[in-house]
Amino acid sequence: MVGDRSTGRTSGFGPDNGGSSPPPRADIPRLNSCCYHPLQGMEPFDVNRLSSERRIGAMVLAAGRGSRMQSARPKPLHLLCGRPMIRYVMETLEVLDIESTVVVVGYEAEAVAKALHEHAADPARVNFAEQTIQRGTGDAVYVGLGAYEPHELDDKNFDLIVLPGDTPLLTSSSLIALHREHVDSRAAATLLTAKLENPSGYGRVVRDEQGQIDRIIEHADATTDELEILEVNTSIYCFDRSALVGALGKVNTQNAQGEYYLTDVIQVLRDTGHSVAALTTDDPDEVRGVNDRQQLAECEAVLRQRTSNK
Repeated sequence: MVGDRSTGRTSGFGPDNGGSSPPPRADIPRLNSCCYHPLQGMEPFDVNRLSSERRIGAMVLAAGRGSRMQSARPKPLHLLCGRPMIRYVMETLEVLDIESTVVVVGYEAEAVAKALHEHAADPARVNFAEQTIQRGTGDAVYVGLGAYEPHELDDKNFDLIVLPGDTPLLTSSSLIALHREHVDSRAAATLLTAKLENPSGYGRVVRDEQGQIDRIIEHADATTDELEILEVNTSIYCFDRSALVGALGKVNTQNAQGEYYLTDVIQVLRDTGHSVAALTTDDPDEVRGVNDRQQLAECEAVLRQRTSNK
């Protein structure tokens, strides 16, 4: 996933202008706003209590079709214990009581938005942005940032949690811990990582000699030595939003897939003198993604086990 970084970067899809806000995107439609129900019986946490001086929002990436699901149904709407799996992600965010959430949709965008709208609790809390052409996770985030007014992107006191819409087992306590680590470390970006016995298919977290995060390398682009790394990227991040905006402008498509990857932002931030932190989850089940029906069944088994243990 990480391109050749030994030479100068070509300009990516965003502006390479020293970190200022990207221009408004005329091709980013704003779908109707909607929200979702909090988890029943749970008292909302106020993440802002972790840092009274910082605002916090979230962005959920849910634009993919999920072709490996072998279904015309959009991947976020596949059922887990009878409910669309993206609902679990949204409800986890609702428990956090964050300021706002942007959902980036793509394949069957209206269907995904409608499914979430049907369970809306506060229509002002969630906006949708449509990624009409699938050009990678970096582009998806760039599209999502178009849901904000340009002047808002310059706010240096705003943290943004970015996560995929197919991680239904993620808990609110992990996101609270991630944000706390982000604030305490004063990082521009903080990753949620996991250590897996079989990391095949995951992007590896590469650390330097001091144990600091250096970059994320995709499985397809990794060397033999890098494939031995057991620490993986979960695709769950907390960013200083203004730093994210500047870094996205330096991302390019020099990688195996020819797409804009959000993971490239990590080394861009390091290369420009920013700090990158990480929090490793104690429960790898939490960060299970769903890419096919077998993984969906595995997540459902874990969810049912959680329910039976309560």
